[in-house]
Amino acid sequence: MLIAILDLHTAAAERAAALAQLDRERAEIAAMPGNLAFRVYAARADDTGVTVVHEWEDAASFAAYLDSDAFARSGAVLRPLLTAAPVSRRFRADLLETVA
Repeated sequence: MLIAILDLHTAAAERAAALAQLDRERAEIAAMPGNLAFRVYAARADDTGVTVVHEWEDAASFAAYLDSDAFARSGAVLRPLLTAAPVSRRFRADLLETVA
C-alpha cells in the first residue's frame, strides 16, 4: 500500500476555492483503479491549511493518478492559490488490521 499526505497552504480567502476544487475531483479520483481512500481536511489550527490523505493499493496506481487529468486539473487550479510550496510525503505501508 502507498499512503501520500499532501499539505497545502493558501491565503485564508482562497482556502474555500482550494477545498472546492479537491471536492470536485473526489469522485473521479476515488473511482480510479487502486484508490483506497481520498480524504481532504481543512486545518483546524489556522484558516490557511489543507491536507489531502491518499491511500493507494500500490505505487503504480498512485503513479497513474499523478499522470491523470484529475491531477492536472487540480494542479492548474491550486497552484495559483498556494502561498507556499506544497509538501507531499509518501509512505509504503502494510495494513495490519481494520477494526470496526
